Amino acid sequence: MELFDKLAKEVTPLADRLRPQRLEDFVGQAHLMSPGKPLYEAIKRQDIISMILWGPPGSGKTTLARLMVRSVRADFYSLSAVASGVAEVRKVIDKGVANRSLGKRTMLFIDEIHRFNKAQQDALLHSVEDGTITLIGATTENPSFEVISPLLSRCQTYILKPLSEDELAQILDRALQQDGLLKASGVKLRDDARSFLLQIAGGDARTVLSGIELTAKMAKPDSSGNREVTIELLGEALQKKLARYDRQGDNHYDTISAFIKSVRGSDPNAALHYLARMIEAGEDPKFIARRLIILASEDIGNADPQALVIATSTFTAITYIGFPEGALVLAQATTYLASAPKSNASCLAITAARADVSQKGLAPIPLPLRNAATPLMKKEGYGVGYKYPHDFLGNFVEQNYLPENLSDALYYKPADSGEEKNIRQRLMSLWKKYGGK
Repeated sequence: MELFDKLAKEVTPLADRLRPQRLEDFVGQAHLMSPGKPLYEAIKRQDIISMILWGPPGSGKTTLARLMVRSVRADFYSLSAVASGVAEVRKVIDKGVANRSLGKRTMLFIDEIHRFNKAQQDALLHSVEDGTITLIGATTENPSFEVISPLLSRCQTYILKPLSEDELAQILDRALQQDGLLKASGVKLRDDARSFLLQIAGGDARTVLSGIELTAKMAKPDSSGNREVTIELLGEALQKKLARYDRQGDNHYDTISAFIKSVRGSDPNAALHYLARMIEAGEDPKFIARRLIILASEDIGNADPQALVIATSTFTAITYIGFPEGALVLAQATTYLASAPKSNASCLAITAARADVSQKGLAPIPLPLRNAATPLMKKEGYGVGYKYPHDFLGNFVEQNYLPENLSDALYYKPADSGEEKNIRQRLMSLWKKYGGK
């Protein structure tokens, strides 16, 4: 056992030691990696294109990248966006140019690519487009928000899911059965501890492997040289994880649901409680901020137009300053939105308008509203009869703007609260159809 203790300090982490070397040994992501599925077949054909792998920690992004490199036997480079910049990227591109002249392929894996700024991502564009390098970017953040559009359009995005408990169990069993150091340690994982570890991992294979490795080191060998891993020992080893909730599981959705409903229900105290739970759990602050932006339009709308400005500014501020200071910004936005007057009139209005477009078709736009860009269009009556509102008293003149089949449609019904009360009164004074509504 002394040998185990000595070696355990010197070798690479279990997660790296156990990383699959063959496509057949990869666990999880059946929607991508089963026979007949897109990514599996691309790897089998050795037809790897530039891509973004978007998924939570421990879902297999780095492992997939390495399997792809092995399948095509390319010159492989790996960068971390946290520690690398444009200079490192250009060195790889230069190597890619040289390799291309020799008929050799160059693949670049960038971990946490969402941490590259716009200029750093711009540096990749031309080389990705002309095939000098094949880019594999890994990110835990939504690439639609974190990767610039030109680069995203040059890459295929594959979405990885958290691993299921059954998949995590396969990985754990493989570690216990195949890893020489774990076997040499005499580690014995109790059934209740096994269930506990798989549950708190939250779909993260790295958490499972680091958890069993750490507790194997911490456990005291008994008289037979065995090291029993208990729930208590796992709890001590992974105490930070115990404070977290599963960011992809039911608790995640229950908490964000309670948060949004508390803001909608004008209870800032309850909203702050659920906000605190998410912050302490390590929730992505940008996820919270995005939900507040949606709420500002859906549940507050024109009752307080400033709500959308504050919610959008919150996302910007979070992006600039990060955490822990970003918690203050989220708290300010949460209390403001929870305390603001509420209206879902805009939400109901666009829902009704879209339903009419879908169900009643696209009737002709009234001729006075059409753009008379050519003499022929003018001859056909485009723009004829249009009344310019600023030529009339109060900058308003009553005329029909809707298609004929929807001339009486009334989608927007302002609520009687906040600023929307004033909007309602103004529209009632202008449009007869708002009277009595």
